[in-house]
Amino acid sequence: MTEPTFVDEQPTGRRRLIGEVLIVLGLSLGASAVYSVVAIVNRVTQKTALSQQTATLNAPLSNREVFDLIYQFLAIFFDLVPVALVAFLLWQSARPHLSRLGIDFRQPVRDTGAGLGLALIIGVPGIALYLVGRAIGITVQVIPTALDEHWWTVPILLLSAARAGITEEVIVIGYLFNRLRRLGWGRWTIILSAAVLRGTYHLYQGFGAFVGNIAMGILFGWLYTRYGRVLPLVIAHFVIDAAIFVGYPWAAATFSWL
Repeated sequence: MTEPTFVDEQPTGRRRLIGEVLIVLGLSLGASAVYSVVAIVNRVTQKTALSQQTATLNAPLSNREVFDLIYQFLAIFFDLVPVALVAFLLWQSARPHLSRLGIDFRQPVRDTGAGLGLALIIGVPGIALYLVGRAIGITVQVIPTALDEHWWTVPILLLSAARAGITEEVIVIGYLFNRLRRLGWGRWTIILSAAVLRGTYHLYQGFGAFVGNIAMGILFGWLYTRYGRVLPLVIAHFVIDAAIFVGYPWAAATFSWL
């Protein structure tokens, strides 16, 4: 009896790489970008002005404290799974294992200092841009947290800030830059495309956030192509979000106009 002949239907290397990128983005920030586009269309087609609408970043997930904590933790944990996926895809047997993602831990002091400095450079203009956007009516009122005050509230907010910094910088910068370079994209094409993606998944906050995050993405992308390090970007992002998430209740109580 003749053995059946099987045809190798595996896609070519380029097609496989494109498929991988689409899957990773579909499981993470690409999906967020799609939802964000739908959200902004929904917002601008309402009778309520954009400036009168709100977006809550850290909302309660249950009216029972213990289950709210469980849901918050699970949401953070599963949002980090795509980061584990890209780490798995770009892992190298030789040390540093994550060098293709621009990650190593050989310069912790330097990376931390650079991250803190970058947070200051980004944070102050970011607040100003938000206030201008609110004043001219193109940005919604962003409420960083609506969580009740529990013993776990601040740790969860810090974990939420870490999730944002790790997810966005590892996937949009470390992973996407690596894969798009392999696909033959040029430096500035990659930087601008990643920056637009970053702006798009923040579009639900309004057009001011869209523009501001594109500017942030261009700066972060340029720094990465020059220095090849993701950790300072993760640290900067974490510090900015942590200051906003944790500092918001105090700021809202002290400065009512915010």
